[in-house]
Amino acid sequence: MFVSAFTFCRNLVRMDYPFLESIRSLLPLVDEFIVVVGDSEDDTLDQVRSISDPRIKIIETVWDMSLKKDGLIYAQQTNIALDACNPSGDWAFYLQGDEVLHEKDLPAIRRSMEEFKDNRSVLGLMMKYYHFVGDYWSLDPWAYRRALRIVRPGKVVRSVGDAVGFARSSDNLYIGKKEKELWRFADGRIYHYGWVKDPRLLREKVLNQVRWYWEGTPNERDQKTLSLEEYMPENYPFLKRFTGTHPEVMEKRVSKFPRLPERRSRWLNPDFYRYVLRHGFKG
Repeated sequence: MFVSAFTFCRNLVRMDYPFLESIRSLLPLVDEFIVVVGDSEDDTLDQVRSISDPRIKIIETVWDMSLKKDGLIYAQQTNIALDACNPSGDWAFYLQGDEVLHEKDLPAIRRSMEEFKDNRSVLGLMMKYYHFVGDYWSLDPWAYRRALRIVRPGKVVRSVGDAVGFARSSDNLYIGKKEKELWRFADGRIYHYGWVKDPRLLREKVLNQVRWYWEGTPNERDQKTLSLEEYMPENYPFLKRFTGTHPEVMEKRVSKFPRLPERRSRWLNPDFYRYVLRHGFKG
């Protein structure tokens, strides 16, 4: 079984993304790793080079700012990476720069790829998520629960929208949860750390979303956020407690991150019930 990996990155050092940990967590599963590095204003490129693994192939790009609305630049960069994967391979594994695999899941993920590699009607494997928000001990159950992360190489699928998911190339059919004939679940989870940052950097993350999704025009909610010096999502006080272990590659980041004040049980927080009325209950 031949497995490629692919990702893109730009200015991820400045935004404190665990992109090196992400790459290292996936390397044990793959035969090649395509990393598309955009024209960064920090040392993202040098950091990728520092991994010094012969399986890593770096493609340098200059971002087309005309594609920044709705985050379309992310899909364009993702497709550059996907197109560089070995078209004769069995799978191409996609991780974004804030997504990490746990070493305990690697054998099960490999078994899943082996199980479905010869069933060519299966265009991809979905993976379930842990979404960490604010710190490494708080999970957001209201965030998306699954995403296609293991796909067929050879231009069978294309990254679409803001690169959260993929569509079938032949007819641009988005491969979502209803298109069950096109995908299967892979065992294991994605550990998503994009919202674990210093509150000042979280505000900067919101600013970047405004830049890359709405062309610099914030909506009313984002205007309120950007008026602050630091930001924490409104549902942080009643997020679900995480009691498991983190991937070994994340150990240094987790140990250095300050523990925020202990919160009372979400079941005793009236704001939790108000939020559930608006958004529904998610375990």
